[in-house]
Amino acid sequence: METRRKPDWLKIKVPIGTNYRHVKGVVRDHHLHTICTSGQCPNMGECWGAGTATFMILGEICTRSCKFCATKTGRPKPLDPNEPANVARSVQLMNLKHAVITSVDRDDLPDGGAAHWVETINKIKEVNPDTTMEVLIPDFDGKPELVKQIIDAKPDIISHNLETIERLTPQVRSKAEYNISLKVIKTISESGTVSKSGLMLGLGETLDEIYKTMDDLVANGCEILTMGQYLQPTKIHLPVEEYVHPDKFRSLKEEGLRRGFRIVESGPLVRSSYHAERHIRPRVN
Repeated sequence: METRRKPDWLKIKVPIGTNYRHVKGVVRDHHLHTICTSGQCPNMGECWGAGTATFMILGEICTRSCKFCATKTGRPKPLDPNEPANVARSVQLMNLKHAVITSVDRDDLPDGGAAHWVETINKIKEVNPDTTMEVLIPDFDGKPELVKQIIDAKPDIISHNLETIERLTPQVRSKAEYNISLKVIKTISESGTVSKSGLMLGLGETLDEIYKTMDDLVANGCEILTMGQYLQPTKIHLPVEEYVHPDKFRSLKEEGLRRGFRIVESGPLVRSSYHAERHIRPRVN
């Protein structure tokens, strides 16, 4: 299959700078996993250069094999009991005002890793009481009692990505279902917690399908939406069907705001945690 040539607007800056090297060192020295590296995020240079990173917990091996994702798949190792403390300490060392935490899927665990999630959130709060937090969670098979464990730990924002439109979900996502993800978003929203989701564009979706997905998210209480360009991690992953022009991303941002989202981040290099610190509501004392 012929590989599509990337347009100029997808050029990525090479990571450099003191802050970048500092963050890289903290991640390495504390044996941490980040979605920045595992997911080959195009914003790693910008974010790490600004002294921020998105931590990935529950190990580095996912039990699912989604056709868009570069994260390792297979049989995960046992949970690391030191991981919550290591992440919390690293947030402290980086002096983060806002931390973003995500995870692999752990379908091998009875609770999908929910208890480990809660321990990590609590430890970060204990060590970093002034740091706000966003968590990007898996679907936990749509079990509300597991999602509610995360809600009860009270992170500032809970995000769960739809990733793509309903028609493409079966071929893009492994095991995950469109309606199950909407159910997760609804559970978060009904709790009063700020809910957030993300979409990849360029997989063959139509404009009407994007609009319908926006409406589905808003109907289930989603407040924040991110939209970015899908980039093929390797030749065995799904090919790029379209490189979406920045003008279209700008138009989709305006449409998303018109349809009811409070915040929309939309651009070729936007990813789930991009500018996440801007999405926090001011705390009321």
